[in-house]
Amino acid sequence: MNNENQLVYDVTDIQKILGLSRSKVYLWLEEVYKAKFPFRVIKIGKLYKIPKDSFDKWIDGNCES
Repeated sequence: MNNENQLVYDVTDIQKILGLSRSKVYLWLEEVYKAKFPFRVIKIGKLYKIPKDSFDKWIDGNCES
């Protein structure tokens, strides 16, 4: 999460940002992935990658439609 050139977050990054448990983050990201809202989630097998721009806009209050 310290890399300014980072393009995506992973589950560990989201955990640290939001202060949630790993299992809670996985459950929530699966819901966001299926709904395609309020930010983008990329699923590769069992891995979740969250585009930094999309997540940062959401956390700043600028949700995607």
